[in-house]
Amino acid sequence: MRTEKIFAGKTLAILSGGGDTPAINSSIEAVRNRASMLGFKVFGVLRGWKGLLGDGDIVDLTNIPYNGIYGGTGLLSSRTNPFPSKKNPEDRSQQILRNIERYKIDVLVTIGGDDTNGAAKRMYETYGIPVIGFPKTIDNDLRTRTMHHYKGKQYETVLCPGFASGAMQIKKMAAKLHTTNESHQRIMVLEVMGRDAGWLTGTASFGGAQISLIPEVEMTKERKDFFFEFVKEKYMSSPTKSLIIAVSEGVRWWNEEKQMLDMVYASSDLDEYGHPRFGGVSGVIASEINKKLGVEARGQISGYIPRAGKCYEYDRRLTSTLADKVVDLLLREDYGKMPVMRDIVPYCELEEFHTDAIEMGNIGNFPLPELYYNANEFTFTEQYTDFLKNIIGEPYRMEFATQFPIVIPQE
Repeated sequence: MRTEKIFAGKTLAILSGGGDTPAINSSIEAVRNRASMLGFKVFGVLRGWKGLLGDGDIVDLTNIPYNGIYGGTGLLSSRTNPFPSKKNPEDRSQQILRNIERYKIDVLVTIGGDDTNGAAKRMYETYGIPVIGFPKTIDNDLRTRTMHHYKGKQYETVLCPGFASGAMQIKKMAAKLHTTNESHQRIMVLEVMGRDAGWLTGTASFGGAQISLIPEVEMTKERKDFFFEFVKEKYMSSPTKSLIIAVSEGVRWWNEEKQMLDMVYASSDLDEYGHPRFGGVSGVIASEINKKLGVEARGQISGYIPRAGKCYEYDRRLTSTLADKVVDLLLREDYGKMPVMRDIVPYCELEEFHTDAIEMGNIGNFPLPELYYNANEFTFTEQYTDFLKNIIGEPYRMEFATQFPIVIPQE
């Protein structure tokens, strides 16, 4: 009987880069546990690619308790790009190679989005480093080639760890806002993360947001005029005289002063992948609603709330299922791949037989499909609703059901 473990004497390292999500620790834990079972010694690289620069910043995860329910990443993160960029023209890939050799790392698992895994793909293609990418993004716009089956048709969608937990937070936040909104008969503009895609913004509709704006549909001057008329009609027909409008932070909004489509930035500083920091479009839209419609409106930025807190159940099982696929890739030494879900399925069907592995060279951004959003009514369609029901359950809205009889003074 064979008693030695398959990869005894070899080392697997895990790093996480880019923006955090509530599912990264769960991903680290799941990959670590399976790699250890196969016989790997497991290292953690601190602060993403930054931990493989200079002398390296490495920790041992092999026999250490790891809390995968706690959100964020215990390995820390950064937006470090080892290859030349506008912000840092130095090519630091040789430092990565040197530390991989110094620490005797045989396989590298990179948990990240298009930027982090794009750098991993380049390390694999340029230097042959054995890498496996693991999907991660709160925006859910990393192309995973996942199919959504609905009413006899199939649609290409995306499913990334972190999205489900973030979606639950936005759903709950939108539902809560109704109480304060109705008390003042306001319009609330809820800003949601989403630089280039409206996947996460749509989750506010499951908390009762009635209107949504997404980056995929530019708000030109003509569309803005139509939008304001639509908002006015929707508000006036509301029994509670209140309205929640969900907007992606990356919405392209017509700037009257500049006479051009523009985006609102919290900071003009760029990270090493060339991305500015968005924030504030909700306040701009609320202000214009105030001026044009004469209705009290407020902007509310969800900010880092969808990134924060615990890893929800769907994400826990999703990360576990994708880690099962990592085992398959390790056993076959099939590197340069990323495990993905082949199909959109409910929680109980998150199993390895629904997974696939795609070439990391095929990773890129994937926007919300046109069929998932009705641009004329600023709402998400039944296709999107069915997609999201698989992940976070039924829509929910808090309601104050009591209706008061009107008192008429007696003559």
